[in-house]
Amino acid sequence: MEQPVTVGRAGRPPGGARETPEALGALDALVAEDLTARVTLDEQGRVTGWNAGAERLLGHPAARMLGRRAADLLAEPIPVRGGMPALAGLPRWNGDVALRHRDGRKLTVRILAHHRTTPATGAPAWLVVSALSDPTPRPGLDESLVSWSFAQSPCCAQAIYDTRLRLRRANADMERSTALTEEEMRGLRVCEIIDDAAGERAERSMARVLRTGEPSYDENYLQAPGEDHEHAWSVFMSALRDQEGTIRGVCLSAHDMTEQFWARKRLQLIAEAGRRIGSTLDVTRTAQELTDVTVPALADLAGVDLLAAPDDVPEPLVRALPAQGPLRLRRVALRSVTPGAPEAVVAVGGVDSYPVGSPPFESLRTGRPTVQGATDPALTAWLARDPARAARMRDLGVHAVLTVPLAARGTTLGVAFFVRYRNPDPFRHDDLVLAGELAARAAVSIDNARRYTRERATAVTLQRSLLPRRLPRQAAVEVASRYLPAGGHAGVGGDWFDVIPLSGARVALVVGDVVGHGLHASATMGRLRTAVRTLADIDLPCDELLTRLDDLVARLNTEEEGAGDPAGTSADVGATCLYAVYDPVSRHCCFAGAGHPLPAVVRPGGTADLIALPAAPPLGVGGLPYEATEVELPEGSLLALYTNGLVATRDRDIDAGVQRLREALARPADSLDALCDRVLTELLPQRPADDVALLIARTRALDANQVATWDVPCDPSAVARTRKDVVAQLERWGLSDAVFVTELVVSELVTNAIRHAEPPVRLRLIHDTTLICEVSDGGTTAPHLRRARSYDEGGRGLLLVARLTERWGTRQSATGKTIWAEQTLTLP
Repeated sequence: MEQPVTVGRAGRPPGGARETPEALGALDALVAEDLTARVTLDEQGRVTGWNAGAERLLGHPAARMLGRRAADLLAEPIPVRGGMPALAGLPRWNGDVALRHRDGRKLTVRILAHHRTTPATGAPAWLVVSALSDPTPRPGLDESLVSWSFAQSPCCAQAIYDTRLRLRRANADMERSTALTEEEMRGLRVCEIIDDAAGERAERSMARVLRTGEPSYDENYLQAPGEDHEHAWSVFMSALRDQEGTIRGVCLSAHDMTEQFWARKRLQLIAEAGRRIGSTLDVTRTAQELTDVTVPALADLAGVDLLAAPDDVPEPLVRALPAQGPLRLRRVALRSVTPGAPEAVVAVGGVDSYPVGSPPFESLRTGRPTVQGATDPALTAWLARDPARAARMRDLGVHAVLTVPLAARGTTLGVAFFVRYRNPDPFRHDDLVLAGELAARAAVSIDNARRYTRERATAVTLQRSLLPRRLPRQAAVEVASRYLPAGGHAGVGGDWFDVIPLSGARVALVVGDVVGHGLHASATMGRLRTAVRTLADIDLPCDELLTRLDDLVARLNTEEEGAGDPAGTSADVGATCLYAVYDPVSRHCCFAGAGHPLPAVVRPGGTADLIALPAAPPLGVGGLPYEATEVELPEGSLLALYTNGLVATRDRDIDAGVQRLREALARPADSLDALCDRVLTELLPQRPADDVALLIARTRALDANQVATWDVPCDPSAVARTRKDVVAQLERWGLSDAVFVTELVVSELVTNAIRHAEPPVRLRLIHDTTLICEVSDGGTTAPHLRRARSYDEGGRGLLLVARLTERWGTRQSATGKTIWAEQTLTLP
């Protein structure tokens, strides 16, 4: 059970700082404990505390009341709806209660009861208080206190105006804010006291308060007389009414919110910087965003100087500053309140030199921001050695310079500087903190941009080294190509294209796209491109080539899963691919796709159409076969193979992109290069979000007189006749110089086909930029080179063919195989 407590001890909040006995005694004497009746009750309504004021009110001493029920003191029930139980759920209750005095009198007492928790035990309890009359009369005190509180209030500037909006009273803060006394302002209107548009707005608001009786709120920005900066004021205007409710005047209360205003502006600037700085992964643009955010909000001139050029690929190293100076920094961003920044000594792209002791040098040396005024010795010493800069600063009236180092992840990047000459305020501590926060954000973004630029340049270099540097010479098609790396945040992807000469004057056209971006995608692209060239070299059919490529991608995925990647940079390998083989002899083109956009074809004089291919999954998915589609193309037809980055963008779906591609291809162009440029210009934004590969080919056809074909009987005696026919054909083509080698090649290939293969045997000569000799038979066994021993009677034929021709090989077909050999012709 609690013991009686004094007002001071009972009034101290739980958990407050412990007061000394002397301080508690002084507080008790100050507040006069017996002027308040204070009683504490437990949850059952029993008295646990009873002070001297309670004894004075009801006449009962504390010793007699402790432990008794408080309800015994009631002369009448408490006027609470629901009775006493309803009080248990209330945090507080107040009202008039009829109590019985010790002498039997009934007293009506106004009480305030707080439902609280006992500090010692945590049990719920009630604190009941009631104010008693002060035995020492002090007439007129309340009125005097009200008058003094108005005149001496330290929290706001106040003024009272009559119904004609003439000033009647002003407190001390109002006098200080206007630099006028109350007597000097009495009888004047607010617009006469403050010769500013803010005064006129305030008077109109006060007139509205007089008319409607509704309070009004406004914000003003004024410069007090004798001060060099503006103050932000929150102004409240409210009506003053008499006892009958008649409006007798207006009270104007102005709170100086300058600190809160600038704190709010700084937070808004930081929030804006978070939205604007680092919007791209471009070093120069990120630095420019820092200057754009800070001018004119923080400075009249802002710039960013970096230790290395923004287009340098290597990451800048943390280097020791030159002990004797100067420090050379490249300017990458500049912003001024004056268009063109004429006050800057060095323009964007130039190199500025900072000696030892200059603000930028000292910021980088110490790693801390520096603030210097126009008269600071360090600044004046620097300007004394730089007359041009000194003259420029003197003409503009520069009075404050703030420099902040730019550093991120332990790497020193450069320095940001801020200058004031129109803004009369010097840089204060809050400005220094704000500039440091903004510079830190910009430094991280600049460092991210540098790292991205370095990695992207590496990936682009790798990718370009893996793409064909020049397209091979071949007679089947005229080709032009374009490759554009991604210009956004995604990074370089794995798009590729290729033109592969095949046997029989044919050519393979390939376009593919590896899933993902970055070095991993570029490396995967190189592996797939090499695989395609290898598979194409053995003359696999289109559908079978994609099936083999699909198996390869599946194996790559298995290897990635088995090897793991602690750095977390690898991902599942996936790709799309379109493979086409065009034969200028038959003018047939075979297509097979693996989840890739459909090729477009423009026939002579016609429109651009898509070639319908069977639906097929991307490479690496597996489970479904790939099918080939063969179409006949007239000579001069255009084929367009591309990746989805060309037709699908963020603001355009792929169908709309394909339609625009068809329209661009259908219009005539002076050349294939011009056509490629037109397609890219009309379909792509300035900075495409994905890699783009485009390959356009115009088909050619070989005339019938450029091809000679003979069906050879399966009889060794037919070899001699065949040689004669070949010699005669070469004479008609004017290729007498090729007769000797061609006779040997034909004799060897035809003899092998008759002896070791199955009928039918067919010989074909193709005369184009080269001379191609092909022998087809019904067998499936491919020949191979071998080294003949000294006494072997055979085994040297293919070796002779390989030595006498530019290249040779074999390809399988549905009906057998073909052995071919190609000779380089000597041009006349």
